[in-house]
Amino acid sequence: MSEKKAELPDRLCMDPRSDHFDADLLERGIGIMFNGVEKVNVEEYCISEGWIRIAAGKSRDRYGNPMTIKLKGKVEPFFEEDRKAD
Repeated sequence: MSEKKAELPDRLCMDPRSDHFDADLLERGIGIMFNGVEKVNVEEYCISEGWIRIAAGKSRDRYGNPMTIKLKGKVEPFFEEDRKAD
């Protein structure tokens, strides 16, 4: 499982316009444990800086993108297929 962990990037974003977007990884299914709790509404994460961005309700900015808030804490991404195997 440590080999799989090495494949996960330090930073990943769900927005296709971002430099940190990776469609292939997102298709595999990425899960996020944040401070020991699994989060399902994560828009972006950064392991080294210890933060996630989650959607702030149904709020949208003037371009129609979801408004996000940044939460700081321990970020642990995982492949959902690995979680199901356990």
